[in-house]
Amino acid sequence: MKKIFFIFFFLITAALCFAQSDPAEGYWLSIDERTNVITAGWHVYQEGGKLYGKILSLSTFYPGIKAENCKDSYRDFPVAGRVSQMSVNGTPWIYGLTKHRNGEWSGGRVINPEDGKDYACKIIFRPADGRRYSVDTLEMRGEIGLGIGRSQFWQKSDFQTASNLWP
Repeated sequence: MKKIFFIFFFLITAALCFAQSDPAEGYWLSIDERTNVITAGWHVYQEGGKLYGKILSLSTFYPGIKAENCKDSYRDFPVAGRVSQMSVNGTPWIYGLTKHRNGEWSGGRVINPEDGKDYACKIIFRPADGRRYSVDTLEMRGEIGLGIGRSQFWQKSDFQTASNLWP
């Protein structure tokens, strides 16, 4: 009986040690789909079984800028306080997404800190395939309802690049 317990314990421990994070997690560069210009560096991460995304750096605004165009509160926003007084950097503007399968998340919200508008959010990881996606890509889609919305295609990055976009 002790051997069976030991083997079971070892297998569970090994599985936890080698478990990989979801491919949507990590550091990403958001790219404006209209201009093809990098707009922000993001950290996408899981917390409590939900997916979140916070801006690490912006390419066009200074690092301490506040989200003044946002409302004071949003439904289910994950940070306490007045959203309109929060820094754009370091605040989770993508929040509450639930996993459908590896690399696919939806059911959460995304807030555009530039204008304060919020949208239903869906994220899909698109691996590099040498054809349509030359690099690992994250499709971040904001919708107003009935599938009406727009997608941005973000490029995989690293912490150093994603956190140092300000010139």
